[in-house]
Amino acid sequence: MEGKIALVTGAAGGIGEAVVRSLGEREVTVAAVDKDEARLRATVAKLTADGFHVEAFPADVTNSIDVDAVVDDVERRLGPLDYLVNAAGVLRLSEARKLTDEDWAFTFAVNTTGVFFVSRAVVNRMVPRGHGALVTVASNAAGTARVEMAAYAASKAAATMFTKCLGLEVAKYGIRCNLVAPGSTETPMLSSMWKDAEGARKASIEGVASAYRVGIPLQRLARPENVAQAVVFLLSDQASHITMHDLTVDGGAALGV
Repeated sequence: MEGKIALVTGAAGGIGEAVVRSLGEREVTVAAVDKDEARLRATVAKLTADGFHVEAFPADVTNSIDVDAVVDDVERRLGPLDYLVNAAGVLRLSEARKLTDEDWAFTFAVNTTGVFFVSRAVVNRMVPRGHGALVTVASNAAGTARVEMAAYAASKAAATMFTKCLGLEVAKYGIRCNLVAPGSTETPMLSSMWKDAEGARKASIEGVASAYRVGIPLQRLARPENVAQAVVFLLSDQASHITMHDLTVDGGAALGV
């Protein structure tokens, strides 16, 4: 992977930041994209201080004009993109019947439409070159019903099928499109769901019978780097004959379904 160029969305923290670091460790040049400019620049400063070739590109993935402009800027400044990782994501918790219009629209704007806008912009540039690899970070909730997560689960399910359909269409151009579906991972998004200091154990690891959550058979949360390692594998030549695949990284929480 040395010398390749990647664009990673949601790069200011969590899984996105871990993906940037994992790619940097393999001497990939990374365009780090996030809407939170201050946090993004702080993250990139930390990564560059560690010796990685990372540059910050603030952008809103829900705005197609912004997305097209930033992809143009990335290729002009860094060179033709080899990899794309769609890691930007948001979570709004609510019972399905109590979701507001804004909850639903915002969740889909980032988790689904953002994946569409960025994937379209990057893949249209990859097609004439005849190579490329894309990974969308989805969720095990895309295939497992969760209480108070209807908008999130539905948006991730849509992003999952979009990525698979895209992969089917662009396989003839040598472009691979895969997914990684994390479960409970040590990120601010997960901790926002906890009600107290025991949230990791009570809500995620042990499970909640009343919410139909079985817990995590491996008895631990994933770390962002666990998910990042799966992403990097699917981008790499080790996965050169894998496309339209959904790799679940959840410690067994979805029971392999």
